Amino acid sequence: MDRHYQWIAEQLNISVSQVRSTLDLLEEGNTVPFIARYRKEATKGLDEEQIRSISEHYLYQKNLAKRKEDVLRLIEQQGKLTDEIIRAVDDCSQLSEVEDIYRPYQQKRKTRASEAIANGLQGFADWMMGFPMEGDVKEKAKSYLNEKVETVIDAIAGAQHIVAESVSDDPEFRKSIRFTMLKQGALVSKMKKGAVDQQQTYRMYYDYSERISSIASHRIMALNRGEEEKILNVSLQFDQDTVMERIISKVIKNRNSITASAVADAVKDGCKRLAFPSIEREIRNILTEKAHEQSIDVFARNLERLLVVPPLKDKMILGVDPAYRTGCKLAVIDQTGKVLDIRAIYPHQPHNEHSKSMDVLRELCQKYPIDVIAIGNGTASRETESLISEFISADNLSVQYTIVSEAGASVYSASPLAKAEFPDLLVEQRSAISIARRILDPLAELIKIDPQSIGVGQYQHDLPPSRLKERLDFTVSKTVNRVGVDLNTASQELLTHISGLNKAMAKNIVEYRDNHGRFSDRMQLLKVKSIGEKAFVQSAGFLRIKAGKNWLDETAIHPESYPIVDQLLTELKLYKADDHKRIAQLKSLNITQMAKLLNTDEYTLTDIIADLLSPQRDYRDQYNGPLLRKDVLSLNDLKEGMKLEGVVRNIVDFGAFVDIGLKNDGLVHISKLSKQRVKHPLDVISIGDIVTVTVIGIDLIRNKVQLSLIGE
Repeated sequence: MDRHYQWIAEQLNISVSQVRSTLDLLEEGNTVPFIARYRKEATKGLDEEQIRSISEHYLYQKNLAKRKEDVLRLIEQQGKLTDEIIRAVDDCSQLSEVEDIYRPYQQKRKTRASEAIANGLQGFADWMMGFPMEGDVKEKAKSYLNEKVETVIDAIAGAQHIVAESVSDDPEFRKSIRFTMLKQGALVSKMKKGAVDQQQTYRMYYDYSERISSIASHRIMALNRGEEEKILNVSLQFDQDTVMERIISKVIKNRNSITASAVADAVKDGCKRLAFPSIEREIRNILTEKAHEQSIDVFARNLERLLVVPPLKDKMILGVDPAYRTGCKLAVIDQTGKVLDIRAIYPHQPHNEHSKSMDVLRELCQKYPIDVIAIGNGTASRETESLISEFISADNLSVQYTIVSEAGASVYSASPLAKAEFPDLLVEQRSAISIARRILDPLAELIKIDPQSIGVGQYQHDLPPSRLKERLDFTVSKTVNRVGVDLNTASQELLTHISGLNKAMAKNIVEYRDNHGRFSDRMQLLKVKSIGEKAFVQSAGFLRIKAGKNWLDETAIHPESYPIVDQLLTELKLYKADDHKRIAQLKSLNITQMAKLLNTDEYTLTDIIADLLSPQRDYRDQYNGPLLRKDVLSLNDLKEGMKLEGVVRNIVDFGAFVDIGLKNDGLVHISKLSKQRVKHPLDVISIGDIVTVTVIGIDLIRNKVQLSLIGE
């Protein structure tokens, strides 16, 4: 066990004690958000991602240990287990190394070598590998002829097949080949003969080569997709001759032996026919898995940033779901998200009811004090934006508008959850409500949608669904708990993501609230059906109660720490102090000394003081809100060198897509993100960031704009 802890600590660059404490807490049934927020003293401040990594690495080690046991047992059943094999298996740190050791003992389907062994040629192969100096190979072969081995040529070929397979199965040779491929090999692609790439999607890969050691994940994904669509031929190329000569020099004990030439041919056959293709498939799988993990990581980080976009508090919003033939659906919501009005207008082709549409918009703005108009970015979005901009200008309104990503809105609108929430509305009307609510409180609205449908990733349809879902669900849980939720207003869906709660508990909380009214303090949670002490401990700190009996219930301070707060405020005589004095004393506090005095740890006390200084802070306030506009931009308005304000809509390995008010987002290539070298765009920019960009390229034919974040 300690060996596992040591390995994990080395992989994650943390201490063994941090690994041990974290795994102990997980084993006790604590959730990742709870450990990250309220058990920092045990983990020494590890965050959610580090805790998740510890858990995943530990699971890998458990699986590795189980596979080692299985392999040793299977080899022992064959009567071939030796101390050397036991030591070799014990020294393995990767599953691939264990499989290499087991490969020669694995029960295979029928092969040329197994057939040759069945035909009695193992002895001949052993004789060849003894590298005799005298005699004649053909004469020796005659003694192995039988009804299944009719000629000398058949006998020699059969023995060579046995040698070839033994070379291919040798763990050390496979390790050496794998190392060479990974360090020196290149992925090479050519356009498949007769293939048609109408959109020239894979144009850069028609004749392409890049070292495996440096190839970016998104290019691996592109090559894989091009290969799957039968447009590209992709292969792994490296110096095969040098590798084969190296292996031949190790296999052949005596170059002057009468069997040296035959064994050398067998080694080459074993490499070319068996080892190279096998290890190439393995490495392609490794690269694909690595690319998948990179893409999933990008998706998760983009999703997290999208979920923490600050809410537009105390705003009345008009949501617009644009369309041509079926018209634009409108939904007015108040500051709490309540739906006040539903309309439809038909300003675009084929109806072209421009004047009528303006009248409806005018009527709504006169009837309701609308602050912001939220326009979905789907079909007819930019035409609708022009209409809204014209309307605001014509009536000289103080109203602003913003473009909202509507990815997943249609999925939510047709879901059972949306039907239950708005049973009497059409799908399109629900979509307009969702668009409006996405800026009123992005987190509360977006968690209603399957994260995979939000569309802030790269090559997401090529990713393993279960792994993607697992990671995105973790991201949603992490974000919801970091932000916290209002116990008296949170939906059942939102409560489901809170640490320690499940769907049944969330439903029971809502039912209790409906039957008994508002929660007045956190301790009331224990009165809710199915919520026991354990669920209370895990969830209470993430549930907020505004204007309740205990003012601490409005903070992220856990109820278990309330006595510490009481001691702290009593010790500092701050209960009756004014805000200025309280803030000054808390900021100047010696954390180490006070933690000892209160018999608590510095991590807990630091978090308590942060919450006392800002009891109503919202984790999301540190990020940019939506970009609000009043006028519209056309591609013809652009000139190279022009500076514009935009919002980052998506981030991929090769750059960031920025909405500057055009139909298509402009691309900031990774090379144009900073004057310094950028390893990955996410290191310098995030979804939702409001940025000032410079136009550096305009393609009117393809409606594409190239942007730069590098200032003059």
